[in-house]
Amino acid sequence: MNYSTLKKTAALSFAALLTAGMVSAQDSTRTVTTTTTVSDTTMSSGTTGAKVFGGRGQYKTFSIGINGGITSPFVAIGGVNDWEKAQIGIGYGLSFRSQLAHSFGLQLDLHGGQVKGRNEDANGNPEQIGSRTAFATKFYSATLSGVVNVATIDYIRRKNAINFFITGGAGLAFYKPSYAQTVAQYNQGTDAFDFYLNDANGNPTTPGQPGSGTSKRTVKELIIPIGAGVKFRLTDAVALNLGYTMNFIDGYNFDGTATQRDTRDKFSYGYAGLEFTLGGKGKPNLDWVNPVAMMYDELYDETLRKEVAALKDRMTSVEGAINDLKKDSDGDGVADQFDKCPNTPAGSVVDGSGCVIVFPKDTTMNAGTGAAYSNIQFEFDSSVLRTSSYPALDATSADLRASGATVQVNGYASSEGTAAHNMSLSRDRANSVKTYLVNSGVSASKVKVKAYGETNPIADNSTEEGRVLNRRVSFTKK
Repeated sequence: MNYSTLKKTAALSFAALLTAGMVSAQDSTRTVTTTTTVSDTTMSSGTTGAKVFGGRGQYKTFSIGINGGITSPFVAIGGVNDWEKAQIGIGYGLSFRSQLAHSFGLQLDLHGGQVKGRNEDANGNPEQIGSRTAFATKFYSATLSGVVNVATIDYIRRKNAINFFITGGAGLAFYKPSYAQTVAQYNQGTDAFDFYLNDANGNPTTPGQPGSGTSKRTVKELIIPIGAGVKFRLTDAVALNLGYTMNFIDGYNFDGTATQRDTRDKFSYGYAGLEFTLGGKGKPNLDWVNPVAMMYDELYDETLRKEVAALKDRMTSVEGAINDLKKDSDGDGVADQFDKCPNTPAGSVVDGSGCVIVFPKDTTMNAGTGAAYSNIQFEFDSSVLRTSSYPALDATSADLRASGATVQVNGYASSEGTAAHNMSLSRDRANSVKTYLVNSGVSASKVKVKAYGETNPIADNSTEEGRVLNRRVSFTKK
């Protein structure tokens, strides 16, 4: 893996950590203690005193871990390697983690161990190729990584047993590479290996040839660990971790040799370990929290349920009052609470108080009756048709459809408001009547609309009774 690929891998890993930390969710450690009956279903909800928005202080958030495992100079994603065969090396580590959220934490890792590899012939025996047979590198590292819980086996249960996580970070590696030139030297064991360092072109950094033991200093270089694993919950405070980490070194000498290829070294570490979360026994472990489940539980908190029940009662009362306000027993378009003349005959034209309007005779057709071409009355400042107008409109529609005649719909208003407003209102009233007639089957071309505003009153606009009569639509049959 070349240096640019190393940088890209690190950048992509950190981006993945941030994204996963925003969207993942884990289950909490809430215990089942209270039974609540909702409708026909009995549900269990528990409480530990922790709240969704209560902050980190209500949880245990700090943990210490120990781990051990095996190392290899090869990594899962492949890439160029200076050796043909990986040999199992031993690794070990200590971790300190602060859980910042239910899905994300920061972890300091201290690792050590040995990474080994060799060349082999077709029979699997060690083989000298050029001036190299095997290498063994002792290392120590300190890294700071983000740890993201990305998934769980069961999102619904309050105490999940398994979490999956990914890690990524950076730090420093300290190592001493050693090198066996011959099979005989390899057979003597790693204590017989020579220590040396080469530059990027494969040349010794100090006078002499590789294997001469000319350089035994410890190398300090950047290391980028990227890994994944699975965590098993043993208790609220103890977890078993199984993981795998690929470690990318910003140097050429980690594997005991440097070639002219621009390939920086790498190694992997597979491990198992125990993690111990510290804190008071009364606090749940933030690592296992499921905010969705906690919010669901809080919905069944006894106090909240009482408040919800009281709110439902109030809503029922409000709905009942609204239904009472809307009730219109005689169907005249005026609610019972405001109807001063209850039980008016069906089809009667009434005023705003529900009383029948007596129309004086005028030059228009059938004014004030339920017959065809009767005047259509409207409420104050309204162009909405009353239900009491439907019989007259239906009769008018039937006559127009039968006769094929044309009718002019004349809209009027009382004198309240400006003349311009009343002209617009009278046009709206006439159009409401036309719409009704067209929807009932009358051809639109047979219905003409004309607005008169507050002109041509049929009653005195200085009285309420007169103004009620002037809020009308009349018909002129042609």
